[in-house]
Amino acid sequence: MTKKPKLVAICSGVDKNNGKNMQDFYDEITVDVLARTLWGEARGEGEGGMEAVANVILNREKIAQKKGKFWWGNNIIQICQKPYQFSCWNRSDPNFQKLQSVDKSDLYFATALRIANRAVAGVLTDVTSGATHYHASSITPYWAKGQTPITIIGAHKFYRLT
Repeated sequence: MTKKPKLVAICSGVDKNNGKNMQDFYDEITVDVLARTLWGEARGEGEGGMEAVANVILNREKIAQKKGKFWWGNNIIQICQKPYQFSCWNRSDPNFQKLQSVDKSDLYFATALRIANRAVAGVLTDVTSGATHYHASSITPYWAKGQTPITIIGAHKFYRLT
């Protein structure tokens, strides 16, 4: 007669290896995805431009939380990785492969990580006045036609569209 394996419950929400709880783990992943989005979308815009893109993502998250859910996703990770919302995550975008391998030895990614940490901690000031969309000034996407930007930061135009 073979013995059945004994099942052992794991202490709820705590990783015994390093003492981090599940929220810390989730926050680290969130910071990483947000930082990669900022780097992929706005590294050429410096700290101010990356902060503005982070504001767009945070503003979308606030709307989703207020409404209970929203088409662009309900949390930072879903919002960043929603297909065709932030082009750096599109598989066909030249930044996608770079996005996978960048690390904090890259000065711009280190800056993006600092901004993402502030954003996830809830201490990033909204410099976009509630913007939910943006685009490079060099293009005009279909959704921006007839819309007036609420602010322009660097080479990006920002809009509040909800």
